[in-house]
Amino acid sequence: MQFEGVNNEIVKLAQSITDEQKQEMHSLQNIEPYEIVNASYEADANFLKEEGYLTHLIGILTTENQVSDLLEKVPVEAGTWAIFPNEGSFPATLQETMAKIYSEWLPSSNYEVINAPSFSFTKMDEHKKDYAYSEVWIPVRQK
Repeated sequence: MQFEGVNNEIVKLAQSITDEQKQEMHSLQNIEPYEIVNASYEADANFLKEEGYLTHLIGILTTENQVSDLLEKVPVEAGTWAIFPNEGSFPATLQETMAKIYSEWLPSSNYEVINAPSFSFTKMDEHKKDYAYSEVWIPVRQK
C-alpha cells in the first residue's frame, strides 16, 4: 500500500475503465455514498508497512444483483463503517488521514477493523489546484 504521492497503479486502473463500464456503474448506483469509490480488501498483515498487498477495485455501491459481465461484483454484508471526512491538498491529506486512522484513531477507539472492504471517494475542487474533499469508510465493530 502506498501512503505518499500518486499511486500510478490506481491511476492506470482508473484509466482502464471503459465508457460502457462507467455507464453501467452509474445506472446501478443506488446507496450512499453516491460516488465512484476506491475499494480495498483482502489485505495481508504487512500492508500497513507498505510491504504487503491488497486487492483494489474502482466502482460503486449498489443493492442490485443483476450486473453484466463488464463489471466484477464483490458482495458485502451490511455492517458498520467509521467515516473519516477530510479536505485539503490531494493526495497528501487523504493519505495522512488513512495513516492516522490506523496509527491514532483505531488504537484509541473501542472499535476494531473487520474483514470487509474499506473504501474512499474523492471530489476534486475545480477552483483550487490539487485540492479535494474525500471520505474514508473503514468497516468496524465494537470491541
